[in-house]
Amino acid sequence: MHHSNDLFQVLIFLSAAVIAVPIFRRLSLSPILGYLTAGLIIGPHSLGLIEDTDAAHKFAEFGVVFLLFMIGLELSIDRLKTLGWKVFGLGSSQVLITGLIIGAIAWSLGVNLNAATIIGGGLALSSTAFVLQLLTERSERATPYGLTTFSILLLQDLAVVPLLLLVSLLGSSEASFLEAFGMSALKGGAALILIIAFGRFFLRPLFHVIAATRNSELFVSTTLLIVLGMGWAMSQAGLSMELGALFAGVLLAETEYKHQIEADIKPFRGILLGLFFMTIGMLIDVFFIINNIGTITLIVISLLVGKTVIITALCRLFQLPLSTSIRTGFALSQGGEFGFVLFGAALALNIISPHITQILLAVIAITMLLTPLMFYMGHELSNFIDQKSNQKPEPIGDEIEALNNHILIAGFGRVGQTVAKVVSDAGYSYVALDLDHNRVKKCRSKTMQVYYGDASQIKVLEAAGISKATSVVVTLDNQAIASKTVAALRAQYQDLPIYVRARDRKHIQHLETVGATAIVSEAAESSLQLGSIILSSLDVSTDEITSLIDKYRDNEYERLEEIIDG
Repeated sequence: MHHSNDLFQVLIFLSAAVIAVPIFRRLSLSPILGYLTAGLIIGPHSLGLIEDTDAAHKFAEFGVVFLLFMIGLELSIDRLKTLGWKVFGLGSSQVLITGLIIGAIAWSLGVNLNAATIIGGGLALSSTAFVLQLLTERSERATPYGLTTFSILLLQDLAVVPLLLLVSLLGSSEASFLEAFGMSALKGGAALILIIAFGRFFLRPLFHVIAATRNSELFVSTTLLIVLGMGWAMSQAGLSMELGALFAGVLLAETEYKHQIEADIKPFRGILLGLFFMTIGMLIDVFFIINNIGTITLIVISLLVGKTVIITALCRLFQLPLSTSIRTGFALSQGGEFGFVLFGAALALNIISPHITQILLAVIAITMLLTPLMFYMGHELSNFIDQKSNQKPEPIGDEIEALNNHILIAGFGRVGQTVAKVVSDAGYSYVALDLDHNRVKKCRSKTMQVYYGDASQIKVLEAAGISKATSVVVTLDNQAIASKTVAALRAQYQDLPIYVRARDRKHIQHLETVGATAIVSEAAESSLQLGSIILSSLDVSTDEITSLIDKYRDNEYERLEEIIDG
């Protein structure tokens, strides 16, 4: 019966999501609102279809773990260097100043100093899960304000570790502050050193071995093991699983496997994040909010307005454009998911009273619910300011978005490598994908931009930046897979130029049907080139050779293929 009840709860979760999310999409609203509403309806404070929210919430927290891992995958060393001043300068200033102001207000209202400190730190954080999901939905991750927002969120995620440590220290009377802090720092430092050493010396060789098996299930299992294993190691050292996952992503970001890993993890992240948002909705106690509507409304408005003003002012202080500053302030005005963790831990240690904790949890949930509205308001206000001041949008730095206006090469055999050499020599950037890990390893040692990944999977191509590519070149050996890839690309990206290497006339006809922009027959083109060399040796004029070869090309190699096919 217990297993039957568990299965029933899973079915409730899935049914609620399947019903709510499409409705919100049809209404042109964020799917996050759909998940929140679904959780609110099935939760213990409404219909009560799900009673045990703790178990669901613990499982859903893995969605945030995978989100932090995906963030780590985007943090190459070059990108960190470029974002450094925003992360450690602007991000640190935001957490410290916002936390101090909120904490001082709480203390002035009669909250004791320890509780005020935790309240300030917890409400200074914003929702990484909500904000990044909304930025992704709006294709704004690479915009100036998107990158600024991302930088501040990254520092906030790092700040969770000392804040959690502070909660445990304030709630413990067994050891002195310095002793506890020193021991935690020692354990955390040792864990970091071990994880970095493991990543540097064992991760890439491990994935070399796994990739050599060409077993996609084993590859996914290895990735899950690395993410969860590093998260567990960090948690055992007294730090957070999320930080372990972040470091796992950073360590894998510089490898040739990052795009395949990103594509493999994305479904897990999406499902678990959806579950996470639903559990947030389940925490919303409508009756408690109604009974304390005045206090909660005042705090919600104060938090949204206060954080927007503080963050906007700090962005301006760091000499960012006004429109970028405003959008960043509005985007980060809500409370964050780590606030639930901090306040829950503080409640367990009797640092914050149950009544205040319930108010804080309600405030975070409601501000999260209002995040799409804050995004919209920030967008409209910044557009109004730009129009009034005739200010041009801030350009996206090439050093930030390495995968931008590039040529994507699917398959990196002889043809793919030749194409890469030609476009590179002409001054254009490219990114290539191939499943032969030995070839990838060899080409990367020559500083060629090739990554391990299945180029026939649209999700892998998306991870490699197909949406920002100027064109794609398909040079896959398998004719059926090449045709399938072209068809999938054309269905997703109707205006994208797709150039394909074909085997023969029959393959050309099929590729034309599924939407290839231009097709080159490998056998026919090789024959034409060889024929032109022979005619040149016989003193035939260049114009005559060109005219003759163009006749074969004009009818798409049909006459030549008839000869080749016999």
